[in-house]
Amino acid sequence: MSDETGNGSNGGPQEAEERFDYYDENGAWLGTAPRSEVHARGLWHRSIHCWLARREDGRKLVLFQQRSPDKDTFPGHFDITAAGHLTAGESMRDAAREIEEELGAAIPFESLLYLGEASKEIAGIAQGTAFLDREISDIYGFVYPGPLTSLTLQREEVSGVYEAELEAMIALFEGRLEQVRCTGFRLGEDGVPAGAEALVTASGFVPRPASYYSETFRALLLHV
Repeated sequence: MSDETGNGSNGGPQEAEERFDYYDENGAWLGTAPRSEVHARGLWHRSIHCWLARREDGRKLVLFQQRSPDKDTFPGHFDITAAGHLTAGESMRDAAREIEEELGAAIPFESLLYLGEASKEIAGIAQGTAFLDREISDIYGFVYPGPLTSLTLQREEVSGVYEAELEAMIALFEGRLEQVRCTGFRLGEDGVPAGAEALVTASGFVPRPASYYSETFRALLLHV
């Protein structure tokens, strides 16, 4: 399993040589290739997205992570609660362990709510190298029963986790709000979590179509 956006955490040689299955634009399997080649050539590959939600005092909340400042793509941006590429031969069931790796939440695959599929293309530069990230993603949700503070973050990937009202986040990505206040916690330089607040904007999230976020949040809202 590897980071879902861009070329990985630190772009090291070993990580760059992970192999991905790649597909045509219709989702038909074509073969496998090293991660660096998949992103250099813009080959379609698969990833998993999982959005966690919570209920608290009648409120319906969605959780999202803040990417580590050391990431080579979109450092410090807000992003999907947990996500990752599928390496060659992995199934979505295998990939679901990314949730535990990034957040410390052991969630059985059977408990995930299937919310749909999304395709995206993101072009950019990572460590001086151009990439074209073409992904087909299965999107899942889960209503997390514990408090936000029970999550344990993978420091190399995630610097913090926040939550905000689902309705407000839908309004944000539908252009009806300019910003939303969220609360959560961040890891300090010593790795110790501390409470935090932030005002988030749509542009502060990893760039995807606004409809991806609003439609996913609407689907998640039906289950919270």
